[in-house]
Amino acid sequence: MHIIRGIAVAFSTYSKIPMPQFVWKEEDMRYSMCFFPWIGAVIGAILWGWFRLSALLGISTLAFILISAALPLIITGGFHVDGFMDTMDALHSYQPRERKLEILKDSHIGAFSVIKLAEFGLIYVAALSQIVDYRALEVFCCGFFLSRCLSGLSVVSFRSAKTDGMLYHFASTAHERGVKGALYAQTLLCVLFMLWLSLLAGILAVAAAFAVFGYYRWRSYREFGGITGDTAGYFLTLCEGAMAVAAAVSCLL
Repeated sequence: MHIIRGIAVAFSTYSKIPMPQFVWKEEDMRYSMCFFPWIGAVIGAILWGWFRLSALLGISTLAFILISAALPLIITGGFHVDGFMDTMDALHSYQPRERKLEILKDSHIGAFSVIKLAEFGLIYVAALSQIVDYRALEVFCCGFFLSRCLSGLSVVSFRSAKTDGMLYHFASTAHERGVKGALYAQTLLCVLFMLWLSLLAGILAVAAAFAVFGYYRWRSYREFGGITGDTAGYFLTLCEGAMAVAAAVSCLL
């Protein structure tokens, strides 16, 4: 029962997929982070289905690309993009660490968040338009699972910048050994599957994901003293964008 509740907690928190409503208890949240990657599996499966449907119905390339970019936002509610925007505002404020942490909590958006999101969106859509190989597209779809595996690992492994907030609550209630073991196993299986689908696209996408993961830790520690819920969203957005670019590059080689 706790496993089922843990799945519901993960999907209720990080997606717009309807889940049963119940009072969350600490034991329900203990393993919920193990199921965070499954949201990525749903996104990837829906994107793959959309690709098959668009090919079957002869949907235009532009419509396919734009809807492909919109589907993850529809499924998740854009929770991670909100974190990306808040982090962009904080990073480009060039203020002391304490002030940057305050900016992360500010519900208002600044000019830099809008500018950086527009830049990201243009690059992301351009990358999607270049993923013309079927196997590379499948690798990209798997990337939504991998990015959430790495994000979950960061929650239970990296230092938290604050002692409050959603990320700290999930990190402090998680069964560290069990969650880490589950996420490491899922990460390994996902990486092997991506490499099996396409060696070139898989290598590039996995390398891009782990490069962003290392950069995320370095930048978060330097700028904020650790990670927060907002920086977790920043990582997820950046990681998925990097894997889209990597998949696109593989189609040019």
